[in-house]
Formats: sequence, structure tokens, C-alpha cells
Amino acid sequence: MMSKGLIAITGASSGIGKAIAQKFAKEGFPLLLMARRQEEMEALNIDNALIKMVDVTDADAIKKAIADAEKIYGPVECMINNAGVMLLGDPVTQSPDEWQQMFDVNVKGLLNGVSAVLPAMKERKGGTVINIGSVAGRKTLGGHAVYCGTKFAVHAMTENMRMELSAHDVRFITIAPGATESELISHTTNDDIKNGYESWKNDIGGAISADDVANSVYFAFAQPQNVCIREIVLAPTRQEP
Repeated sequence: MMSKGLIAITGASSGIGKAIAQKFAKEGFPLLLMARRQEEMEALNIDNALIKMVDVTDADAIKKAIADAEKIYGPVECMINNAGVMLLGDPVTQSPDEWQQMFDVNVKGLLNGVSAVLPAMKERKGGTVINIGSVAGRKTLGGHAVYCGTKFAVHAMTENMRMELSAHDVRFITIAPGATESELISHTTNDDIKNGYESWKNDIGGAISADDVANSVYFAFAQPQNVCIREIVLAPTRQEP
């Protein structure tokens, strides 16, 4: 029987993070839910969960939230770094502020989540870190230049940390979705790119659901600790890139 250790999730207020929270709650795991929007997390009405309003760019806030949750539920068994922003843009005209925001959240924010749990996982020789990457972390796509850069970083860092922590029985897993129904595209401020994305999504018959991604996350986690599914890439069947 699988243990029911603490599952920590960033970006848990909507989209993929929300679906992951609901999936693990259904399976009976205690949860630490972290996001900037507290009301949305509370609206999930998940029992056996600690809800914390956290910005992942604040390393101390993540560490405090985890410490508070571990006092209640015990050590983090799985850290799911899901929080992210997708600001698609033309590399010639896109604001450097948008570049910075993507790197702050998608890269540094993820590292803040990793660093908050990794020393203890290494010490006790067990644990799982799941980082939500993207098809855009494996392929370059129009309008995605900087976003692809952040997601390529996620894939590279996850694989490198997997190698370095494997001897300590800590698993690192990348889940890389393609087009997914979520709020991500709404972050984009370039209307032409946003409209083109929505048109492309319709052309391929629609995106996969956040639940599809959550099921893949749970499948990878649910394997025995000596089995590490290093990466899952999933996308609509009709999505070519």
C-alpha cells in the first residue's frame, strides 16, 4: 500500500495545479497548497489540506509554508513545482519586464521550491520532486522564444538534479504538457499572438484537459520509489510540434 505522505503543490489555485490538488486529495493524501490567490484554493473545499498564500519568487515564504505543513502532516513526500507564467511575445518588441517575470517564476520560483525540500529528502534518502515543464521545453515554437528558454531550463535542471540525487533515492520527474486548457495563455499581452494561439488550438481539435496532466503526474508519482519515470510528454493527438 502506498504511503500517504505530504504533497506540496505550487500554483494550486487554478488550471493544472488545481487539477493535481484534486487528484491527490481524491487519493487520500494530505496537501500543502500554495499560490498567490488564496480564495481560489479555499474554494476547492479540500479536507486535510493546509492553504498558504505564497509567491514562489519568495524563497522564505515557501520554506515557511513547508515548515508549517510538516508540523501537521510530517515530511514532504512529493514537491510538485507547477507555478508558471506564459507570456508569449515577439522577441523584437517584447518587454524585458516580461522576460524577467518568466525567468523569476518559471526558473527561480521552481528552484525555490526544490531548495525548500531537497536537503531533507537527501538526508532521509527518499522523496520525489515533480517539475511541470512543457513541450516548449523540448521544441522551439513561434512566439515562444523566452518562454521556451525558461522551459528548456526546467527540463535541463530537472534531469541534471535527477542524476545528482539518484544515489540518494530522490526522484526527479518532468511532466511536459502540450496545449492544455488553463489560464496560461491569458497571461500573454500580445493580442495577435494570443488570438493566433487560440485559432491554432481550435485547428487541432482543442487542448487536453488539466485533469489529463494531473493523471500523468499521479501515475509517475505512484510508481515504487525504486522506479523513476524521468519524463512524460503529453499533448493533443493532433498537435504536431
